Amino acid sequence: MSFASLNLRHFRCDTDPQGIAWLTIDCADSSVNRLSGEVLAELGRVLEYFQSAPPAALVIRSGKAAGFIAGADIHEFSRLNDAAAARAFVERGWTVFNRLAAVSWPTLALIQGHCMGGGLELALACRYRIVVDQPDTRLSLPEVMLGIFPGWGGMLRLPRRVGAPLALDMMLTGRALNARRAASAGLADLCVPPRLAERSAACHVLSGQPVRGPRGKDAWLSYPILRPLLLRQARKTLDKRDPQGHYPAPRAILEIWAHHEGDALAAPGLIEGIVQSDTVRNLLRVFHMQERLKAFGKASDRPPVHRVHVVGAGVMGGDIAAWCALKGLTVTLQDTDRARIAQAIGRAQALYARRIKPAREARLAADRLIPDPDGQGIAHADLVIEAISENLEAKRSLYALIEPRLKDGALLATNTSSLSLEDLGRDLARPGRLVGIHFFNPVAKMPLVEVVAAEATAPDAQAAACAFVGRIGKLPLPVKSVPGFLVNAVLAPYMLEAMRCVDEGLRPETIDAAMQAYGMPMGPIELIDTVGLDIARDAGAQLTGQAEPPACLARHLERNELGRKSGQGFYRWREGKPVRAEAGAAPAGLARRLLQPLIDATHRQLAAGVVADPELANAGVIFGTGYAPYTGGPMTLDDD
Repeated sequence: MSFASLNLRHFRCDTDPQGIAWLTIDCADSSVNRLSGEVLAELGRVLEYFQSAPPAALVIRSGKAAGFIAGADIHEFSRLNDAAAARAFVERGWTVFNRLAAVSWPTLALIQGHCMGGGLELALACRYRIVVDQPDTRLSLPEVMLGIFPGWGGMLRLPRRVGAPLALDMMLTGRALNARRAASAGLADLCVPPRLAERSAACHVLSGQPVRGPRGKDAWLSYPILRPLLLRQARKTLDKRDPQGHYPAPRAILEIWAHHEGDALAAPGLIEGIVQSDTVRNLLRVFHMQERLKAFGKASDRPPVHRVHVVGAGVMGGDIAAWCALKGLTVTLQDTDRARIAQAIGRAQALYARRIKPAREARLAADRLIPDPDGQGIAHADLVIEAISENLEAKRSLYALIEPRLKDGALLATNTSSLSLEDLGRDLARPGRLVGIHFFNPVAKMPLVEVVAAEATAPDAQAAACAFVGRIGKLPLPVKSVPGFLVNAVLAPYMLEAMRCVDEGLRPETIDAAMQAYGMPMGPIELIDTVGLDIARDAGAQLTGQAEPPACLARHLERNELGRKSGQGFYRWREGKPVRAEAGAAPAGLARRLLQPLIDATHRQLAAGVVADPELANAGVIFGTGYAPYTGGPMTLDDD
């Protein structure tokens, strides 16, 4: 019997003169590899075939340009409706990967691009792993971000490879390792350049090298006798991060690792609890929301953006320019104040030093960010982003200077957070190419970007702007041009309600603690300090029609206490962090009181057609404000 006689849809295999079987996973009808039930069944048939005709070695690689394996088929998991089906789902992958791990011939996973979830669990079941040294190679177990756990052997094998401390960090946070970090940590045996990938795989899989394990401190911290210590530390961290237990998966991971040797099948109650959890259902919804936003960022009919010109080197403009250069674009940065450009360049270099290794690649990113005080880059840019102060006449005067210098096909974008695109584009000769590309602060951390279309905006211009946002690794949300768009329009009444509570005598710490206990990453008072009290005043007046600001806000503004940027607001700030007193007991219903204006505003913006449907409204608020993901978003909150 030949391999071809297996009639597989998702695998093909070639055997070289050394007897190495090169098994290529190339899932049919998909741009990425996902481990569906059908794919796992075929892998089981492959292993049966090789059991009867053993190769000298087996190398598993991907036939997709996108990467190795993106994980399990989330759509299949989403359809699980009872504990028995969930147990069968876990057992299917656990059994196949255990079978792979037990074969007598050497096996190797050749990893290029993403290797996530079930994909990493498959790679861990191989004797060896080689990673290809390129920017998009990432290895992770992100199941916890979906409210589930890595049940196909990841909880068993990852600690054996990298040690318990790093394994727990990866499993409890979903954090990914790049190629070089994976090799240095022992998750991969070698990190090689693309041109040497296949040759290295062929040599290493036949090398007879011992299997790598944790070394040094990671090795002795992994001894079973120290497991209770690591367990206590991890639980303490979880209790601090999620004191109300909104997210059950991290605690289930700890339980299965600590007491069941990473075998979820030995803890059927935990499987049942996870699959029946409202959190899982909502986090899966959030995952599908994220995939939908990513789809908006796919290539448009217009040519892709390669060169960007940013006007305004303040915090927002400078950080937008820095991020675009980080993502491989050539960026020119203009401002009338050369010192401001210098400050932006300094912030960018600090960002690159943190984000990019090795230093040579960080320098290349810095070289892509070009100071341009005279605006020479406008004529060459595919996209010009205006990020100056929120002044209608100043922006329109700037456009009058920019528009004649734009090349054919270039987009003109504004980062305005509240001004009408109709008003901004009133005097443009070609208003169809004006779009809003509204980033949130801090640019490097916030995943969402609102892509705003006015009535005159050409549909392909908005699509091209969404593609640009996707190109730089952000989530584009198409919105309609109305005051505040979506995110700021719902945040303003939320922040105002929080300040009304301060006026009534509640302490900022009490308010923030109540919302963090609810699941927000940051309380509303700290958020106001972070945004800036002057901006909160202007947004509140513009978006809610409130003539007088809350008394507490007015008092701080009279003293020129603007929040984090001035070192004093509702909190005193030290080294970028608020100095807090102890939080008092929160009155009953405080979280719901604060959330209700946000919920009501979300409904109003949806009714006004700012976004197309309720799920996009949920997505915008979750990814734009950090709204507690376990809830599924403000549109899902009960009316109790």
